[in-house]
Amino acid sequence: MTYKIAVTGKGGVGKTTITGLIISRLLANGRTPVLAVDADPNSCLHNVLGVNVDSTVGRIREEVREEASKGKVTGISKQQMLEMKIAECLVEAKDFDLIAMGRPEGPGCYCYANNVLKDVIQKLSASYPYIVIDNEAGLENLSRRIVQKVDLLVMVSDPTKNGIDTIRRLHKLAFEMKIDFKRLCIFINRLRNGNIPEEAKYLKNETEADNIIMLPDNSEIASFSEKGKELSSLSKENEVAGIIDGFVKQLS
Repeated sequence: MTYKIAVTGKGGVGKTTITGLIISRLLANGRTPVLAVDADPNSCLHNVLGVNVDSTVGRIREEVREEASKGKVTGISKQQMLEMKIAECLVEAKDFDLIAMGRPEGPGCYCYANNVLKDVIQKLSASYPYIVIDNEAGLENLSRRIVQKVDLLVMVSDPTKNGIDTIRRLHKLAFEMKIDFKRLCIFINRLRNGNIPEEAKYLKNETEADNIIMLPDNSEIASFSEKGKELSSLSKENEVAGIIDGFVKQLS
């Protein structure tokens, strides 16, 4: 049975960093293999995971579209060709694989490639006990049903009023869009001086979240982000990694 985790939140609050930490802690706890899905058009999950991405679904969509327009796709349907090429762009690493959505590089609707990616993920999921999806800001990818259901929806905010208000809106939007999730966890990231913002104190009752987790501002993680270093090499004493490690151990 595959456990699906989807991470979303306001842009700039550390969503991709949290996604990378969840993946690295899953790996550290032997919850392998993991399929990492970078569904943010501004693909950067590979940086925090320490791998290179040579091709994205967006780029492949353009290649297949161009080949089909020139009559180069013969003996195979356009969908079969797209599925094959998407499977080929899977980045294989130790204990995890990564597939990146990227952005469409030409005109036309992206829905077709999006639907094919959904089918490919569904087929691949049987091989992975965990799938972790780094979504673009908001709930767009989930509303497109890249995955039909998620076991854990993670919403990330910073300690600002705007960030926490965004969580409220995302929570409301999740129900309006009928996003199917079993558990909700909210991370308040980059907490300064250990002070829990007043706005955050009401989130648990308002959202009925299973967990509200406070993550302190962390100089080591900030330094890793500035230098583009992979999160798996954080020190064993890193406080934020330790908090997420404890959270990951509770997942079933």
